[in-house]
Amino acid sequence: MAHDHSAHDHGHDPKQDHGHGHHHGHDHSHAGHSHAPAPEDMGRTFALATALNVAFVLAEGVAGWMTHSLSLLADAGHNLSDVLGLVMAWVAVVLARRAPTSRRTYGLRKGTILASLTNAVVLLVAVGVIVAEAVRRFADPQPVETGPVMIVAALGVVLNTATALLFMRGRKGDLNVQGAFLHMASDAAVSAGVVIAAFAISLTGFTWIDPVVSLAISGIIVLGTWGLLRDSLDLALDATPKGIDPKAVKAWLGEQPGVTEVHDLHIWAMSTTETALTAHLIRPDGDIEGEAPDRFLREACNGLNERFGIGHSTLQLERGDAHCALSPADVV
Repeated sequence: MAHDHSAHDHGHDPKQDHGHGHHHGHDHSHAGHSHAPAPEDMGRTFALATALNVAFVLAEGVAGWMTHSLSLLADAGHNLSDVLGLVMAWVAVVLARRAPTSRRTYGLRKGTILASLTNAVVLLVAVGVIVAEAVRRFADPQPVETGPVMIVAALGVVLNTATALLFMRGRKGDLNVQGAFLHMASDAAVSAGVVIAAFAISLTGFTWIDPVVSLAISGIIVLGTWGLLRDSLDLALDATPKGIDPKAVKAWLGEQPGVTEVHDLHIWAMSTTETALTAHLIRPDGDIEGEAPDRFLREACNGLNERFGIGHSTLQLERGDAHCALSPADVV
């Protein structure tokens, strides 16, 4: 299999922002960085948000137990799910800074995917416990102390809104931060639902409203967690990350100057925020006349970063003189 160059594009160290070709054919490019807050800043934000929410979950759980409010306990479970999500996102920020070693050449980035997968499984088990208790409550209704429930849930609205605002600044530059922002905003809405449910019970005396609301909250958790489970499994199995169309990437590579064929294309997640790509490009004429050495590779990697958010690209150029064993679509 004949090939001239390989290009590696690493998008994870802004301190090395350079884009020059080397005589041995490797190209390092750092175009297209996001303008998210510095990891250190987000680490402090995650630490504060996690501490506040852990304290509230504990308080809400105790209050739910003492007031016999299953909807409050379910909301505590929902908030706990997002605390776990915050911790996972925080871990991702920390792991993204861990340097690779000779044995773990990607560092510990894949750990963020394994953590989110574990998170999803734990949440689904917790939902099962809440649903079982809700079904039991229908047969054996429990009186609910609506006043304290409304107070605690209202505090949840305030806390979750404040936490969402903490993440507003960085939500457009990092998927983990965006996820944290959306989770906290939805938590505020769920807590508002608990306030309304407690108020309805105080007016009507209908205790069945409590398990009904807890089932609704469980449904919300399942909807969010099912997507997390599916996406985590996909990333763990090296599927193309959601939001990237492999056909569009292949078509774009095929449109680059001198390229006649693209094969052995693989796109996968190195972590929950970083994407890698490898591909073989057939370019029969090699470097086009007047083209600087490795300029094609550098511009292709920059383009993949800017257009598709793929920050770590490795491209192998072939002239097509010999058959590549990896060219058939069914060969990995």
